[in-house]
Amino acid sequence: MILSSDTAEETKQPAMSATAADAKAEHFELNNGTIRVTVTNYGATITSLYVPDKHGKVADVVLGFDSIEAYVKDNASYFGCIVGRVANRIKEGKFHLNGVDYSLPINNGPNSLHGGNKGFDKVVWDVVEQKDGEQPSITFKYESHDGEEGYPGDVIVTATYTLTSSKTLRLDMEAVPKNKTTPINLAHHTYWNLAGHSSGNVLEHLVQISGSQITPVDKNSIPTGELLPVKGTAFDFTSEKKVGSSIREVPGLGYDHNYVLDSGENKEGLKHVAKVKDPSSSRVLNLWTDAPGVQFYTANYVNGVPGKGGAVYEKHSGLCLETQGFPNAINQPNFPSIVVVPGDKYKHSMLFEFSEE
Repeated sequence: MILSSDTAEETKQPAMSATAADAKAEHFELNNGTIRVTVTNYGATITSLYVPDKHGKVADVVLGFDSIEAYVKDNASYFGCIVGRVANRIKEGKFHLNGVDYSLPINNGPNSLHGGNKGFDKVVWDVVEQKDGEQPSITFKYESHDGEEGYPGDVIVTATYTLTSSKTLRLDMEAVPKNKTTPINLAHHTYWNLAGHSSGNVLEHLVQISGSQITPVDKNSIPTGELLPVKGTAFDFTSEKKVGSSIREVPGLGYDHNYVLDSGENKEGLKHVAKVKDPSSSRVLNLWTDAPGVQFYTANYVNGVPGKGGAVYEKHSGLCLETQGFPNAINQPNFPSIVVVPGDKYKHSMLFEFSEE
């Protein structure tokens, strides 16, 4: 079993920016003989993930870049990273907590998105543990300070990627506020294309989402506070259907909506989120989590992005399944709370299970 690290220089990648280089942004590999995952401590990001198809042909099924420098300079699409302190949108970048009004950077129309201008995806995490063996793993740690991007209190965050079996990857995220009550809502933002990252759009992928309701949004993509049943609408993925079958009926450029996850099938203490299948390769991804929601996003704003190996990523070239708390939950008292007090611990796990059928 292999777990290795290499700097940008050693892999003959372009020189990193001073900020990234000073903090030692590196690549690491987890390999169990069936799945091979490359991650970087810049943003705790998955940069590649190789899995076989039904014929044993291996392909990299996540969108990304060849060099760390490209993530530093170009990752406006949040390829593969962990976003926080609060994922998704906060209305007008404002919230009120414990008698204090907080203002966050505005970086998405009138809203604050994915932690602000320099969220957890744009910092270098420390590598605190690496394990080899049958279940290779790596643990990243980041300490977010009081006032960082407008958020209150110091928070220690860890993220552990583990190959738990021959065809499963598990991500366990934890966050502990040290001295102030604060909102915390982490999400993992990989773009999946099970046909291979450079194979075009995912409109033929078959998707089933274990959510019978969404949180509908206003013109600025902020939830209205309502819960809308998906039955009979373009948002209905309760049964397997093609991504592209109803996408033109969705207001805007495509899917970018939070699904309320149903309590149903369970695995390792996690509930089923979604099943994704690429008909061309027969690769299947089943996703499990303990989060209350999942943002289903179809790469609507990806447009001519230069990716790995000379690939150019266009609209709908991948899909994201970002398990998380509900968007703007800090301002919606009827949504599950994302507020964490000192002495408590935020936990969020995801299990990615690969197969062929």
